[in-house]
Amino acid sequence: MTETPRPGRPVRGSTTGRPLMAALDLLGRRWALRILWELRDGPLGARALREHCDGMSSSVLYERLRELGDAGLICQDEADRYRLTRPGAALGAAIEPLDRWARSWARSTRVSDPGDLGGGRGQPVRPPAEGRGR
Repeated sequence: MTETPRPGRPVRGSTTGRPLMAALDLLGRRWALRILWELRDGPLGARALREHCDGMSSSVLYERLRELGDAGLICQDEADRYRLTRPGAALGAAIEPLDRWARSWARSTRVSDPGDLGGGRGQPVRPPAEGRGR
């Protein structure tokens, strides 16, 4: 079992535990954002949450639920369903602009050539050839 990332403590990418780095460490864990996203419309029990998050093992689900609960982003109600706390709901509001950006990005990268990496403006961005560059 890993320790829940918290601001002020060393986390992946930051020895000082900057709040943003702690949040990115927590949210970058497999399925964490998906769980929060699925809870945005209201409480869900563990079984329903797992069904919404197709392919997630129950051990990963319960580990993420523990971490997100320790971080104060989710809690359980009297019916043992998981729901967002106020900070969790505020995070959802903060993620919505990222979702809009991601949808726009997805539309801009739709191209007919599967080898095109979607550089936008009709010009694909290609990785530099070996030996060229710096």
